[in-house]
Amino acid sequence: MNKTVLLATFAAALLASCGTGTTAPDTSASTATAAPAGTEQAVHTINTEASAVNWTGTMLGVKSHTGILRFTKGELATTGGSLSGGSFTVDMKNYTMTDDQYAPDGSEQGTRANLMAHLMSADFFDAENFPTAEFVITKVEGNTAEGNLTIRGVTHPEKVTDIVLTQEGGQVNATGKLSFDRQKYGVRYSTGMKDMVIADEIALQVDLKGQSPLATAGGGNAETVQVD
Repeated sequence: MNKTVLLATFAAALLASCGTGTTAPDTSASTATAAPAGTEQAVHTINTEASAVNWTGTMLGVKSHTGILRFTKGELATTGGSLSGGSFTVDMKNYTMTDDQYAPDGSEQGTRANLMAHLMSADFFDAENFPTAEFVITKVEGNTAEGNLTIRGVTHPEKVTDIVLTQEGGQVNATGKLSFDRQKYGVRYSTGMKDMVIADEIALQVDLKGQSPLATAGGGNAETVQVD
């Protein structure tokens, strides 16, 4: 190889190793600022007329009374399409019985009106002094939501289990179960003998319906999300 070819080869190698002084565009910044998938957040206002709390109370382990309570207000929060929070206020005076233990027109045992008045009296929920009950979610893990339940002005941590979240078009629905010990909230007869025939656990089935701000116009296919 002659000197001319050798020098040209050496110069080309030197330029290649040093570069041309031009820096390639850095695209890392745009990638780093992109929003992570599945983290969209939304707050849904519940429909107080369509949402309900169905409760069941049992006497002597064999006879049960059931009823429906309505909400005064509530919000359901979702993140990435899954439940992430919420707060709900129940109207303790907006109560309807649904069992047939007491006939609407009365029976030997009494009337629905009498029983409803007794349940809302100071012996039990004392709706006159405590017209609302509340539940505020503090944590959601799997299909369980932990939160603070307030009844008769008394607050204790409770859990809502078996949560299922359903979204269809402009609607978001959530269902779940909650069972609480009425004794912790002072929901009891003042005399022990009468109170002993009533089970301490009261079972609730919660059915929430709200409007989704993320829904697109024109509806869409139903999407059911099992929160797990």
